[in-house]
Amino acid sequence: MSTPATPHPQALIVLSSARTLPLSKPAGTPGISTGFFLVELAAVMAAFEEDYDFILATPDGNPPQLDINGLGLNFHAAGRMVSASARTTFQSAVKHLTPQALREKNPDLLKRRNVELDLARRHLGRIPVSQPLPKTDAEAASIRDEVVADFEAVQQRTYYSLQELIEKHRAPDDDLSLADLAFVHMPGGHAPMVDFHDNPWMGELLHTLRDSRVPISLICHAPIALTSARYRVGDEDTVTTDERHAFKGANITTVPRYGERMMLETGYPKVPGEATRLTYYVDVALKSAGYDVDLTLNPSAVKVVWDEEHALLTGNGPQSVDAQAERLAEILHSRTRRQ
Repeated sequence: MSTPATPHPQALIVLSSARTLPLSKPAGTPGISTGFFLVELAAVMAAFEEDYDFILATPDGNPPQLDINGLGLNFHAAGRMVSASARTTFQSAVKHLTPQALREKNPDLLKRRNVELDLARRHLGRIPVSQPLPKTDAEAASIRDEVVADFEAVQQRTYYSLQELIEKHRAPDDDLSLADLAFVHMPGGHAPMVDFHDNPWMGELLHTLRDSRVPISLICHAPIALTSARYRVGDEDTVTTDERHAFKGANITTVPRYGERMMLETGYPKVPGEATRLTYYVDVALKSAGYDVDLTLNPSAVKVVWDEEHALLTGNGPQSVDAQAERLAEILHSRTRRQ
């Protein structure tokens, strides 16, 4: 008789389901199409998919949207993103390589992107893809129809809302307990600025995880979730606010304002011919909320911060995702050895 397989421990993946990023400038703009960055999720899933089962969630339970802008080949270089960006920009702007020629010149980046897209289809199921913007990378825009078709060909997966997760955790006869999770990871892209920010159910989730010492991994724009930590939601869905909450003062990192300003001047969020501004900056909002925000002078430098007291692991952007996945593995290994 064969021995039953030991069930894998579970990890929670929380993604934004926002579709549109509001802008404060230009005046009257409807915002820009947005989503999550694949590389900031895929590296973590790839590191743990054989040993953990993933539970999927978004703030409202709707499927997340993949940001086409995060599929630029340079973003799939992770720690080598600076050199890869310089190389692909030169190849596109100076040598005028076609999208196909650019892919042929960067086979390592193409291979990683293909692997990560395959991983996303397997784990995330059918999800939408953001619309290209006027300054979306031409090579990334050229594959959008193919990417959309590939995701439409797979089955829809279940995404819990944050409220559902909390309610299932509180239900005595439900098998899902947030306390049993090995870790939680939340990727960035601009989308978390919309529905991770100032969200009472996100605040309740964070505190529930912290009470059980579950490591919380946040990268790029995802640390904005910590602005929600001032909220708790009671059993009757009553919301209370505590400005002196348990997360306050935690040491974290995130995307810096000056890096964001560079993107607004030259990158994909730029509205051509117009001054383009976000409604707020993540690092500024986190500092105002009472966090110790550790930034790099070079916005493209790799930065990962582990705050043991608050069980918070944060990274400053897609360039840091490999280092963050490695640090998360070390944290989990260390905890396993202590058990």
